[in-house]
Amino acid sequence: MNTFHLASTLALNNISINREQALSILDADFNVLMCEANRIRTRHHGNSVAVCSIVNARSGKCSENCKFCAQSAHNSASIDSFDMLPADEIVSAFNSAGKHPISHFGIVTSGRNEAGGNEKEKEKLVEALSKMGKNSAATLCVSIGGIDDKFLEILKKLGVRRIHHNLETSENFFPKICTTHSYEERIENINRAKKHGFNVCSGGLFGLGETWEDRIDLALQLQRLEIKSVPLNFLNPVPGTPLENAVPISPRDILRIIAIFRFVLPTAEIKIAGGREVNLRDMQSWVFAAGATSLMVGDYLTTKGRGAEQDLQMIKDLGLKIR
Repeated sequence: MNTFHLASTLALNNISINREQALSILDADFNVLMCEANRIRTRHHGNSVAVCSIVNARSGKCSENCKFCAQSAHNSASIDSFDMLPADEIVSAFNSAGKHPISHFGIVTSGRNEAGGNEKEKEKLVEALSKMGKNSAATLCVSIGGIDDKFLEILKKLGVRRIHHNLETSENFFPKICTTHSYEERIENINRAKKHGFNVCSGGLFGLGETWEDRIDLALQLQRLEIKSVPLNFLNPVPGTPLENAVPISPRDILRIIAIFRFVLPTAEIKIAGGREVNLRDMQSWVFAAGATSLMVGDYLTTKGRGAEQDLQMIKDLGLKIR
């Protein structure tokens, strides 16, 4: 049995693969890889998929210098910039998303600290979550930067069950895209949320100039952290950011990335998010064959998605069921 087929056998049996085995995926025939990734997906997830939606609740003016981000104050991207939305607007976005069969709803804010570190903005967030209710059909998720223990406890009492905090890339490559905070801080934030009993949603962004080895190292880091929800984003370059001229990843390479994460994280939810439409184009439905089990639908943070109805129809046409 060669290394690639050993990796497949281990993943099918939910046994962690190592770096050497993950690297063997890079040389696998594309069609064989798709078949094996799909086998792993159906073994552990059947034909069910999850759908999530987000609201950009605070936009721009972020103090961090992430090279890919249109919301960074260090970059000159032309975007709508605003402080925390009023609670009723956040609730309205939640109710609109709930018209579709979503499994998770995320509130996302720009900035290093929770809700921008502003007490009045945190009050708006608390008010919005209070109005959403603990018995929402959709799991409530927040993505608000670093969160201290006290505010994590508040969020938990308000019915939040998931904290989103991307690692973005490998530890080795991270300093090349951000220098205003460390990779260790991101891992600390994830571990703090886990300590308080939250599910953690953490993944990455691809097309930043990272190598295939960086992509595999990110997957292995998420494996070590035992992350169960992994969003994969693909750079949609924004004018005014240092990566505005980045070369797009090809659709087939995107599918190979998804497959790698399915091999390394066989039972995790692999969610395809930002950059899907512009980078995959007519190959969007292939994400499930590559191992994905979740989609983010609707608009993203500063870029548009396609209509949720189109994605829901695609899922139906593929014979998949939304859980």
